Amino acid sequence: MLMSLSGIIFGVGLIVLTQALTSGFEQFFIRTILGTDGTLRIQDRVQDSLATMELKASETDEATILGLSESRRYIEGVKHPYAIIEALKMAEHVTGVSEILRGSVILDTNFRQSWAEVYGIDIEEHMRVSNIEETVIRGSIRDFQDSPYGIMVGSVIARRNNVRVGDTVILKNGSLNQSFIVSCIYETGVDHVDRKRVFTHMSEARAILAQPFGVSYIQVNIDDPARAPVVGKVFENIFGHIVTPWQDREKVWLDVFAALRVLSAMMVSTIIIISGLGMFNTLAMIVMEKSKEIAILRSMGYTRTDISRIFLWLGFLVLLTGCVCGCIFAALSTWSVSQLPLRIRGVFSTETVVVYWSASHYLYAILASSVVVMIASYIPARRAARLEPGDIIRGTGG
Repeated sequence: MLMSLSGIIFGVGLIVLTQALTSGFEQFFIRTILGTDGTLRIQDRVQDSLATMELKASETDEATILGLSESRRYIEGVKHPYAIIEALKMAEHVTGVSEILRGSVILDTNFRQSWAEVYGIDIEEHMRVSNIEETVIRGSIRDFQDSPYGIMVGSVIARRNNVRVGDTVILKNGSLNQSFIVSCIYETGVDHVDRKRVFTHMSEARAILAQPFGVSYIQVNIDDPARAPVVGKVFENIFGHIVTPWQDREKVWLDVFAALRVLSAMMVSTIIIISGLGMFNTLAMIVMEKSKEIAILRSMGYTRTDISRIFLWLGFLVLLTGCVCGCIFAALSTWSVSQLPLRIRGVFSTETVVVYWSASHYLYAILASSVVVMIASYIPARRAARLEPGDIIRGTGG
């Protein structure tokens, strides 16, 4: 019984710990993505190409015209962003809107030349839809705001091109060249962002990309990121532009985290199942060894229900003790693991193990333990209740 109790304690603790770890990294990844690319992205305009065909059931029937959507034509970018932005700012649930002009350029420094993607932004508006200010590791975003020719450079680009704050670099787009001063260096931890993106003011991006009007896309934040697909469909119907929620953009990674969470729960749950089997064997042995005592209790007037309850209460006490001790063990182990150093770069940036505290993890562990233990207790309890005093006395029971 002690071994079964230990298994329940460790099972509950490890279920909570693994769920806290997988959910912690998933939630941190989501916060990073929302802070980098926002909740919704409004981009290419949609035009439907319709073909019609005439259908007749017979020569005497009237013709029916059926419209068929054969294809959709996509017009790149947002040509008239300001009307959309004004409408978005008045929309319910929208907390921030930022227009972004994107294009490929060559970053030329004294050290080397490399490809980069210039992102033209209005920094005041962009800070409302991103955590860009929090990602600055060198320099100051205020210097970028105050400098018309200032740029923000990703940490990977800066390291590969030996760029420091205050250096002068040249952005080239064909025959167009423009000198800029590195105002600050940022690090999101997302490799494809830190490796390519260079932020400039919108006016300078228009000049270097030779695009005097329109933007590449509009980045939108809403108050509840979980509702992004629903809100995105509404905006898509209203504005006639493709609206991509963050769940669609990061579907692959979200599926990976979900699979890891399920697989870890399944593997750790085997500890509780093994503990349940151990408890079943223990209670079954008790029923066999205590058959005479059970017969005496039945002779004294105990009903089958009373005998069954004795074993069910024994299982419940083991379950209660295991769950309480397991939850304490889970909380202590989760806190201890969260203090461990772990440097991660690539999909997000962190220096320690990330955990996510949630009551649902504890409820799931307790529920799984309850189901296994109560099944393991019920079968021996039912067998004990079916013992007949006369059979036991005659030596034919069991």
